[in-house]
Amino acid sequence: MINGEQGRADAQLAYEHELSLSLPVAVLVPRMQATREACESARFGACNILRIEENSDGGTIVLRIAPTGVEPMVAMAAEGGQRGQRITSAEDLADAVANNRRGQERLQAQQQRLDALAARKDITVGDLIALTKEQANIENALQELAQVAAGHQRRLDTNRVTLNFRPSDGTQQQSRLSRMFSNLGDNLVDGTADALERSSYVLPFVILAFPVLWLWVWLWRKLVKRRH
Repeated sequence: MINGEQGRADAQLAYEHELSLSLPVAVLVPRMQATREACESARFGACNILRIEENSDGGTIVLRIAPTGVEPMVAMAAEGGQRGQRITSAEDLADAVANNRRGQERLQAQQQRLDALAARKDITVGDLIALTKEQANIENALQELAQVAAGHQRRLDTNRVTLNFRPSDGTQQQSRLSRMFSNLGDNLVDGTADALERSSYVLPFVILAFPVLWLWVWLWRKLVKRRH
């Protein structure tokens, strides 16, 4: 059983879960489709699909869902199969949230000072134009920080769940063997080509070294004969 996690009021923790699900190959693809549809239809609460991967060994669905919807979603995805490895982790966002809040407060204070300057009756047209430009920059910066804060809150309010779907009836091993044999010819050709390419760099040195070696042997034999 895997339950969603909700950080305590004094904590800023963003929870993530990763599970391996083994299912009969006949229901693997339909179950992935059903999981996707359950998320998109908010069957177990507000849910968003973050990533979907499909391959010959199964596939992966990454979603973000409210903590109360984690267990029902996992139970539906694993029905008729087995749950394997489960990893639950949390990232502490306290510093990021605090830094964002301080940035917003600093910009808001600066915005109030600029508003007070812009309201003065003795301000010149040139200064007013410069103030207006600076006010626009601060407003854009505040909007960016607000988007970051919304992202932090979304991560705190929901759990990220990664579901790895794998076949449970040996299909994965068979597919790996079939891929190995199907790639055997290509690997052999590539390996032979690499070997020939490497030998082409060495061949000129071998050709140059042969007459030098022959000359050295001839001189050595001649020297030996003279000593005798």
